[in-house]
Amino acid sequence: QVQLVESGGGLVQPGGSLRLSCAASGSIFSIYTMGWYRQAPGNQRDLVATITSGGFTNYANSVKGRFIISRDNAKNTVYLQMNSLKPEDTAVYYCKADFAPTRWSRDNAWGQGTQVTVSS
Repeated sequence: QVQLVESGGGLVQPGGSLRLSCAASGSIFSIYTMGWYRQAPGNQRDLVATITSGGFTNYANSVKGRFIISRDNAKNTVYLQMNSLKPEDTAVYYCKADFAPTRWSRDNAWGQGTQVTVSS
């Protein structure tokens, strides 16, 4: 079983910055893509950014140029640096990992979510 533990959310003023972290632990043979998604009240869960084990990144258009995703493969941890935050970035942010529990299997896991609120 794999657990993803997120941290770093909170309340920030418009234009401010936050850094989210997500650490994976448990029965992991290898982790492939890790990513961040967000869900605002009444909305579906949307992709924010993903990063492969090789470092290739993908961003939602709404966050390009403001958010930076990175990862530390040795620590099984993914980060999301969020800059120039806007009120519309307010949401619960979820971490996701696509991983192999064993050499011959594939699975994915979600974190519990961390609230990010951008407000003056």
